[in-house]
Amino acid sequence: MRTIFLSWIRLLFIYFLFVSPLHAQVNPAEQYGELFEAVQLSAIFPDSKTFPDCIPLHEPQAIMEDYQQSKGQADFDLEDFVLEHFQLPKSPSVDFQTDTANTIVEHINALWPVLTRSPSESVKGSLILLPESYIVPGGRFREIYYWDSYFTMLGLQVSKEYDLIRNMVDNFSFLIETLGFIPNGNRTYYTSRSQPPFYSLMVRLLADIEGDSVLVRYLPQLEKEYAFWMNGTKSLDENTPAYRRVVRLDDGTILNRYWDDNPAPRPESYKEDYELAHSIERDNEDLYRNIRAACESGWDFSSRWLRDGESLASIHTTEIIPIDLNSLMYHLERTLVAAYAEDGQLEKQMDFNQKAEQRAAAIRRYCWDKKQKFFLDYDFVAETTVNQPSLAAVFPLFFEIASKQEAVRVSRKLRKEFMAPGGLLTTLANTGQQWDAPNGWAPLQWVAYQALLNYDQNKPAKMLAERWIDNNVRVFQNTGKMVEKYVVTDISLEAGGGEYPVQDGFGWSNGVLLKMMSAQDME
Repeated sequence: MRTIFLSWIRLLFIYFLFVSPLHAQVNPAEQYGELFEAVQLSAIFPDSKTFPDCIPLHEPQAIMEDYQQSKGQADFDLEDFVLEHFQLPKSPSVDFQTDTANTIVEHINALWPVLTRSPSESVKGSLILLPESYIVPGGRFREIYYWDSYFTMLGLQVSKEYDLIRNMVDNFSFLIETLGFIPNGNRTYYTSRSQPPFYSLMVRLLADIEGDSVLVRYLPQLEKEYAFWMNGTKSLDENTPAYRRVVRLDDGTILNRYWDDNPAPRPESYKEDYELAHSIERDNEDLYRNIRAACESGWDFSSRWLRDGESLASIHTTEIIPIDLNSLMYHLERTLVAAYAEDGQLEKQMDFNQKAEQRAAAIRRYCWDKKQKFFLDYDFVAETTVNQPSLAAVFPLFFEIASKQEAVRVSRKLRKEFMAPGGLLTTLANTGQQWDAPNGWAPLQWVAYQALLNYDQNKPAKMLAERWIDNNVRVFQNTGKMVEKYVVTDISLEAGGGEYPVQDGFGWSNGVLLKMMSAQDME
């Protein structure tokens, strides 16, 4: 039994094996500079994420010296140069063949080993080394992702893959210890931002398996996760109402927003960001930061973040206080309350209990829209709710922040406006962005399902589960795949929208389907 997160001997081992190599890993945009920009803007690869994930066959300095000597030659070919100096990345499930005789549950259980990565498979490149095995989503997503992993873990729990759940919690704890936070994913180019803070839910999930002593085991990491998201709180005042991920409202309330510390084109979407910035009249750094902040939200991209509700050029993520983020922060505060209680730290327990109660009250005060009778994001610059209804509204129900009356109102709007033949719409806007209609996403279906059950909205919860499960099964029977997202309006179609094609694999879709089928006793 583990009484401490990691023994000091193991910490030393991990430091020399993993932390030191972290500094030797490649940050492509920085280390390849001119070459990186040339490759990305020339669109040698259809997917902008390909080159940042390439593995260098030589030291970056040597590659750049060769590039400087070669680029001016008459017969220089950029693609040939890249293929000579880099190994192309491979998709996780590229060699996996679906056994059509298998049920969808058997298919998912067969996929877990295919999507599993072990430390020994990590090689030099942009990938940040991790000490334990983990699940990747699939397709172009060849690394661990923060919020994806919680929903993947729900399926691993059903599959009784408890060691893998613990390993993934330990990996995220390791990232908190070494980087000070959990990045978007374990790539060097993701280290300027995080993702929705589901770490406390992961720890709770593991505690459900191993007991409440888990809360104390991971208490130091829970505290550091909270410190990261609340960094700069003490510097806020009337003249400085926002700093990084914290915002001070007029009444002194502190809430959170999404942010990114690096206002530059995303390496994994360099061409897309660069071309957008050079096609509009807007400060480039402001545009890049707001795009990246939306990536931290996990909803990249959605009408939630667009000032005009339609165009990515109008994105203003950093001006928005999101319902889901602050509900997650409430859960983190509640988890710290439970951990301090388990550890006998009564003063801190009371302090965080007060913080959680204040946040819950603030969410209901600022994000409940009386006219729509629905939870909406809050624009703290415009001092009004954002008129872009989305499934983020279910998070206050998922964490039991909402009143009974509010929950009934949310349930009613979900049934009337969001419920579709294949599940719940993400938003009511059809913008071509992937986190808008007509798409539905597994994590939001699970959060909505559990949110409805929390307030005895059993009939719509059952309807949602049946429609989502049927949609997943239909696509699997037609294609042999579990995919990243699903069309919920026209169930004869797969999904679309966004910066890249529909991905198969797929971690969180697998996890949510297993968990929802288990909850419905449909295995």
